Amino acid sequence: MGTRYDIRYWRNQVFSSLLNYVLALGMVMAVPSMWLAGTHGIWPIVVMDAVAMVWLSAIWALKRLSYSVRVYNFLAVAFLIGIGMMVTIGPVSQIFLLATPVLAVVLLGMRPAIGALAVSALSILVLGLTGHARLYVSAAIEDYTLVPCLILTLNYLCIGVLLTLTCGTVLQRLSSTLEDARRTADSLKQGHAQLHELNAELRLTSAAVARLNDMVLIAKVVEEAGAVQPIIFANDAFQRRTGYQRDEVLGQSLRMLHGVDTDQNEVARIALAMSRNEPVKTEMVNYAKDGTPYWIEADMVPFTGEGGRNTHWVVVARDITERKNSADAIHRLAFFDVLTGLPNRRLLMERLDGMLGGVRAGTGLGAILFIDLDNFKTINDARGHAVGDLVLKQAAARLAGVVRNSDTVARLGGDEFVVLLDKLGSDPLGATEAALAVAEKVRVALAQDIAIDDQSYHAPASIGVALPLRAGQTAADLLREADTAMYHAKEAGRNGVALFETGMLAEAERKLTLETDLAAALENGELSMHLQLQVDHDQAPVGAELLMRWRRADGSMVPPDVFIPAAEASGLIVHLGQWALRQACLCWLRLDAAGHAMPLSVNVSPLQFRQPDFVEQVELVLRETGAPASQLIFEVTEGLLVDDLNQTIARMHQLAQLGIRFSIDDFGTGYSNLAYLKKMPLYELKIDKSFIRDTPNDVNGTAIVQSILAMADHLGLRVVAEGVETAQQASFLSANRHPTMQGYLFSRPAPLEELIRKLDEPVRTQAHGRDQERLPA
Repeated sequence: MGTRYDIRYWRNQVFSSLLNYVLALGMVMAVPSMWLAGTHGIWPIVVMDAVAMVWLSAIWALKRLSYSVRVYNFLAVAFLIGIGMMVTIGPVSQIFLLATPVLAVVLLGMRPAIGALAVSALSILVLGLTGHARLYVSAAIEDYTLVPCLILTLNYLCIGVLLTLTCGTVLQRLSSTLEDARRTADSLKQGHAQLHELNAELRLTSAAVARLNDMVLIAKVVEEAGAVQPIIFANDAFQRRTGYQRDEVLGQSLRMLHGVDTDQNEVARIALAMSRNEPVKTEMVNYAKDGTPYWIEADMVPFTGEGGRNTHWVVVARDITERKNSADAIHRLAFFDVLTGLPNRRLLMERLDGMLGGVRAGTGLGAILFIDLDNFKTINDARGHAVGDLVLKQAAARLAGVVRNSDTVARLGGDEFVVLLDKLGSDPLGATEAALAVAEKVRVALAQDIAIDDQSYHAPASIGVALPLRAGQTAADLLREADTAMYHAKEAGRNGVALFETGMLAEAERKLTLETDLAAALENGELSMHLQLQVDHDQAPVGAELLMRWRRADGSMVPPDVFIPAAEASGLIVHLGQWALRQACLCWLRLDAAGHAMPLSVNVSPLQFRQPDFVEQVELVLRETGAPASQLIFEVTEGLLVDDLNQTIARMHQLAQLGIRFSIDDFGTGYSNLAYLKKMPLYELKIDKSFIRDTPNDVNGTAIVQSILAMADHLGLRVVAEGVETAQQASFLSANRHPTMQGYLFSRPAPLEELIRKLDEPVRTQAHGRDQERLPA
């Protein structure tokens, strides 16, 4: 029949209650009425009441019948009782007929009620006119006439319509109200369902946000100047990362997480964005509860409520500390030296470019100091890389301690450092003096001994100074100029300072050109080996020394004292030395074939000798050429013995086992420590020509030569005196222990074929009977 918000529902409820009331009243009132009527002989009322009770009981019991059928039967009972009462009792019984339309309007609606009213009024009129009902108004009007019937009918209709319309209107309003209530209830129900769904989504969202790995904070907007924007929500990730419990941060400002390393410029930028209600993204340092700093990447988004007002700020942050640390580590690897922590070449060049930009902008001059530790290689080789690294660290610390905080100390690599000085003023002379003053402070600081594990190490420095005093200078230009000046400081005796001058660059360019040309000279066939004979006291050939010569393609000669140092400095001497060794073997084979086999001396540079595979290289050349090792004499300088004496002597013994013999070249001018003579497998000593030059006229030189000859004789070593140019020198030497002699007096260096021709001349002359006792000069 409908819901409680439907009028039909209530009509059904009213009808069910009404039936119960009628049956109950019937039992209480109808039975006495029937008894009274029967005692007075009014049997129609008895019958009518009995029929009505039976009929109503049937309506009450037959609930399977439809609502309308039962109601119409109920109204029929009421109508028939009303008609019967009016017929038997009189006009007063019209009150019973009023029940029909009133009940109809309540139980069925307005239309059935109007119909019931019309039927009741028509029944009253018909019964009155026909005389079945006694309808009278007063004694003046006859019964059963039209007038009293109409008057009673009209009065009945008036009251009936009034009651019917009143009840109908009330019921219509009630129906409308119930419909509104139903719609409201439906709306509330739908709203409740939506609210329940939203609450479920909110709970799900809240749970998801609480369990996010990202940190989430929500702060309430307080639109008062200087007011705190209080935190009203913090998720689990925030609590885990910061160590704060939720109740410790609720109501606090977002700035509670800031600390000493938090970028205040970034904080100001965030505050400006918040004042404009603009979203903002930031990276900054925050602090955990225990004071630990950590980096976050945060998005701050305003939340707009009703009316377009910003009511909250939502902050979603991620911990990027590991990423920042990795980036910092990569940055340090890219821009800083791992050993000393100083800026490396890359960062130096960037800052040097910045300094030159300032010079061009007129903000003042700067300078660079190029620093090379003079004795570092010796310390590193002798004590190992661990000690060498400690020396470099202490040197770096000393450099940083003598310059300003605004200056840059960088390590280029090895034992090379650079100091970049900035803001030395606009006056070139004043800037130069300031740069030289700093360079002297650096020199003094580095000249002091370095103590490592109770050992003192001396590692002074050679320093080159350069300033950007010429237009168009680049960072590379300035660095090269300072490097050039540093090499001049080394050549001047080391542990000194040199200021770059334009002539230095020209000399450096000349050296570079010389090295470049020398690298191509061997391939172009410009290098050759000349031989200079060595003779005994009878001036008979007993050996020869191979000397390298360089004739350019244009025919000009480059002196050995020019290109040999260049080869040593550039490392080309290793390649040239291997070539010279092979040429020595080939020369001996050619001399042997010509009948003039003799030992040949060939110079070996310290750099070549220290090559790890030097012994293997010698074995390979001997094997490939077939020359006997016993016919080769390696001339080495005393400088070879400065670095790692034990390894040098061990390698010499390896070569001696092959048959190679050794000679100390320029003896007396170098290391001058005679203790090594007993350990080395030496064959001969070569007295430097500087001692022979003034012999025998110079007392000191003569004494030195005699001492060397005596010592060599005592040790059983052969002696070669080089640089013999006069007969007086030759006579003196022949009279003193008969050393082998070498010099222009006997032979100038010459190509192999020319030397063979000279060696052949005495043989041919002897064949013609002419005695030759000495070689031609």
